[in-house]
Amino acid sequence: MVRASVVIVGAGISGLSAAWELSGAIAGPNENTPRIEVIESASRVGGALATTSFAGRSVDLGADGFLARRPEAVNLVRELGLDDQLEAIDASGAWIYLHGALRELPTGLVLGVPTNVAAFRHFKGISRGARWRLRRDQWFAKRLVVGEDASIGEIVRAKLGDELSYQFIEPMIGGIQAGRIDELSARSVFPALLDAAHRGGSLAKALRPSGPVSPGPVSQHVASVPMFSSLCDGVGSLPVELERQLKERGVVVRTGVGVSALRRTPSGTYPWEVDTPTTTTPADAVIMAAPANVAGRLLGAQDPALAALADVDFASASMVTFCLSSTEVTLPLHGTGVLVPLRTSWPGGDTMMVTALTLLDRKWPHLRREGDVLLRAHVGRIDDQRSDSLNDEELTERVSNELRVLLGEFGPARASLVQRWPSALPQYHVGHQPLVEQARRAASELRVALAGMAYDGVGIPASIGSGRRAAKEVFAMLV
Repeated sequence: MVRASVVIVGAGISGLSAAWELSGAIAGPNENTPRIEVIESASRVGGALATTSFAGRSVDLGADGFLARRPEAVNLVRELGLDDQLEAIDASGAWIYLHGALRELPTGLVLGVPTNVAAFRHFKGISRGARWRLRRDQWFAKRLVVGEDASIGEIVRAKLGDELSYQFIEPMIGGIQAGRIDELSARSVFPALLDAAHRGGSLAKALRPSGPVSPGPVSQHVASVPMFSSLCDGVGSLPVELERQLKERGVVVRTGVGVSALRRTPSGTYPWEVDTPTTTTPADAVIMAAPANVAGRLLGAQDPALAALADVDFASASMVTFCLSSTEVTLPLHGTGVLVPLRTSWPGGDTMMVTALTLLDRKWPHLRREGDVLLRAHVGRIDDQRSDSLNDEELTERVSNELRVLLGEFGPARASLVQRWPSALPQYHVGHQPLVEQARRAASELRVALAGMAYDGVGIPASIGSGRRAAKEVFAMLV
């Protein structure tokens, strides 16, 4: 009996999760396990999940934690035997910079949408007109007719007005997606909001008892699960351990080599041949876990629905991490960070580049050290690439100057680190879900499964779930 062969293009967390599922998941390989080869163009696995040594700590260069109330990441960590590495977030709450001052965010926000009108009664960061719109939405909600999809901005601006939309909702959602609410799809990013708009009436009332506000499963015992978790050695340690265990199972993981072509061979033993500059690997099925634009380039000639993947927009982002003496910085009394609305002014007719500030050592106990503070500034959105024109030193200086305004006292830093992620975050624009559904149908007919951030969500749990879903689709193809 000829052993089946599966090639996975891309060794980010989605591609590695697909390989884990294909190789038997927690049970391990058996006689039906196919030959699995993972091909990655970068010099290491993990994509945006990576760690580095900084200020005497192992610090993540990408996401520093993951949503634990979705089960996929926690389940994978436990299957890998890393239970003792799980660490619950150790702080809550956040602040926002409005009208020249830091203000604590009110309670009852669902992705920035207020559901507790009373909490805004004495909040000084918004105008009387914005408070009136909140009350109107609760008792005399404005009618709105939307179709199968609409932008998040279209819904919240019609219901709550521009001020709340751009001062509260966009900083939170935009911080997750690195996009703009007037372009992001409610159906793909915030389906509970689209459901609320379809039902009519008050957004606050509709979202208040809501379950999950974004796509994806929820842990069975959600009340006892922390909202967010990390790993004591950093989230970037997850793909490294996953790669190690996959190799122990006989999975071939090749890094530093790109896939140059996918060729169909309908008359051969295998329906696909996967080319790199030096090798050709036959495959019964392919999991495309590379970014959507790469998938569109490699598969576009096979079907227009797959070619359309090349049109998915990606946002770039940068992060500047600082270590400072605790006596050289003024921080909010509590909370995990600060949001900065995009239109926040900066001298000279400019606007601030910093969109958010994360207090890393408040969130995660393993990052705490006596006498210093570890924090991270986030820069960049889909329509703001100003950081690209600055070198690391210039970007660090600009961000430091902005933090002195935001916090009142900042620096000098003991150490700083710039990390840039070009074209890292896919944008779920209006109409994104039909694009994905059509691409998946076309791919399935070709014995290809799609996985990654462009399809099932941008978070770590969603990416893991996307990879494992693709593996299950391939199993069905091989039967």
